[in-house]
Amino acid sequence: MNEASQRAALLVGARTTQVAHIDIPDVPAGHVRVRLQGCGICASNLSVWEGRDWFQYPQQAGSPGHEGWGWIDQVGAGVEDLNVGDRVALISHHAYSEYDVAPRECVVHLPRELDGEAFPGEPLGCAMNIFERSQIRAGDRVGIVGAGFLGLLLTQLATRAGAHPIVLSRREFALQLASQMGAEYTVSTEHCDARERAMSFTDQRGCNVVIEAVGLQSSLDLASALTGERGRLVIAGYHQDGLRQVDMQGWNWRGIDVINAHERAMERYVHGMRNAVDAVIDGSLDPFPLLTHSVDIGSLDRGFELTSQRPEGFVKAMMINEAAA
Repeated sequence: MNEASQRAALLVGARTTQVAHIDIPDVPAGHVRVRLQGCGICASNLSVWEGRDWFQYPQQAGSPGHEGWGWIDQVGAGVEDLNVGDRVALISHHAYSEYDVAPRECVVHLPRELDGEAFPGEPLGCAMNIFERSQIRAGDRVGIVGAGFLGLLLTQLATRAGAHPIVLSRREFALQLASQMGAEYTVSTEHCDARERAMSFTDQRGCNVVIEAVGLQSSLDLASALTGERGRLVIAGYHQDGLRQVDMQGWNWRGIDVINAHERAMERYVHGMRNAVDAVIDGSLDPFPLLTHSVDIGSLDRGFELTSQRPEGFVKAMMINEAAA
């Protein structure tokens, strides 16, 4: 480590982060160091913030931030296609901080067309990869269960592909956004007849493709029930809280395909991020209205609270480093 210091969020216990002053890391060969402008706050981080039994504290400083973007501050030996001053999105592990280091293969260059825009590349890449694996085509009736950041991005992509999205969510605000982004129909899951309402828009045949984008047993049940014969059920929600039950009889009878759309290979993440850059530039994807809330390092707990509670008007929160923005 060198002698310079930075601020980083330190998760010291359940629902409690502090600001730590730590060394700015050196840059190994094949890596770049990024002065972070910001980092998206991922809903998958909630379990460690809430203090589930299997986590140990304190966590590493800056962890578990992984949706960062910013300016390259230093380039390690052997990196020849990126330069100091380039603006990039990166997948790293300590991005709730002012600086982080990542291998070159985990970094995606951001062109000048995106200057001034927040760009949490990892979740945008996830949306592109999920869409690719969903194999949505023009004319498909597509059910999207969940209208958070991911579900709304997928609504945009499905609409641009010429599909007919039916979006289901418990939040009226999110359903209004889904309509603005091209949803042909929206259905509130607060109503006990949500499935029947959605099915009525398919002439009772069900959807060609259904994307489950919540991560709960109830959302999985609803998505399963909306998938038509020989349809495709795509699991995009992050299921973290134990085992799930599925309607295997229904799956068998309708002959549906089930796809777990989560990726773990780094090259697939980066593939999605590059596609997201292209999609934003060509207008297929517009994430910026969905980046609704921001906090600084010192108020990261507030960002997690917003992500957990999802108040009116909320879609996605970010941690912003004002000095680097």
